[in-house]
Amino acid sequence: MAEPVRRSHRIAVDVRWPTIFKLLATAALVWVWLTLVQLILVLVVAVLLAVTLNPIVDWFERRGWARWSAAALIFISLVVLLGGFGWLTWTSVNEQASYASSHFSQLEHDLLERLPPWVRDAAGGGGSGDGVQSSLAMWGLRFARSAVSAIVVSVLGLILTMYLVVEAQATSEWLLAFVPKDKRGKAEQTIGEAQRVIFAYVAGNVLTSVIATVVVLILLSVMRVPAALLLALIAGLFDFVPVIGFIASSVFAVAMSLTVSPSTALIVLGLYIAYHMIENYVISPWAYGDRLKLSNVAVILAFAIGGELAGVIGALIALPIAAAYPAIERIWLREKLPEDTVREHQELNSELNA
Repeated sequence: MAEPVRRSHRIAVDVRWPTIFKLLATAALVWVWLTLVQLILVLVVAVLLAVTLNPIVDWFERRGWARWSAAALIFISLVVLLGGFGWLTWTSVNEQASYASSHFSQLEHDLLERLPPWVRDAAGGGGSGDGVQSSLAMWGLRFARSAVSAIVVSVLGLILTMYLVVEAQATSEWLLAFVPKDKRGKAEQTIGEAQRVIFAYVAGNVLTSVIATVVVLILLSVMRVPAALLLALIAGLFDFVPVIGFIASSVFAVAMSLTVSPSTALIVLGLYIAYHMIENYVISPWAYGDRLKLSNVAVILAFAIGGELAGVIGALIALPIAAAYPAIERIWLREKLPEDTVREHQELNSELNA
């Protein structure tokens, strides 16, 4: 029998030049994002700070001040305030940091001595603790580099913030020009809602962090815990991360309290937990008002997602973005969601902040 004739089929893929250009443009955008992600994050933080300071500048402008002079006054005042605080506390904080470092090293040595040998070996400490000290030295070097980088980034962010405040109206109009005319009304409404949320978040966060710093300083001073000022500043910085930041700072306070006595450490831990509950359910709702409607679960999820995508800065800026979602849902998604979804979400937000 004759063998059947096999026919070959060819599949032609026609890729047009516009498609190739789009793929190249997408790849270029991804490369730019990966290269400039830190700068973009600084810009986002500068926008958040500019939105927070804008109402203060508007207040001066309504009273006859030029916008640039009002912005300059605010920024000079902030620099003087922060610089003066640093100048007044630097010596004390430096001494307390040295004291805390030596006691942490002793505490670490005592802890290693009590661990089983196999755990000590796994930690890299061996019998002398040289491995752990070497790790701490490397960590200290990385921290110093990060601190220098943070200072440079902070200066850049401060300059960007000032220019954004001065040119707020022009910048807003320039961005709105990209929006189709039939959508500009919604865009302007969204910007207004987002400004309220951002102001509530940044102003409330600063206020709660200052209160946490003062409260911790008083409590630790009364308990006669060493390095009280340093521990209070750590608590204030950690408190910028809502819900979980303050309680995380208790690790340092409890460790220093152990140099006094175990009972003191337990009391300090109890005080931290008590203040944590008071801050979450009394101070924070008062500081943020009804403009930042986020449950603790939403805060933790937003913090985790932002941290995974862009580190600590990403974690912090994820919170106001998440808090702006109800406005986006109400303005842009109302027609695309089930009829009762937006109403039920608004009722839940009202109950959350009641």
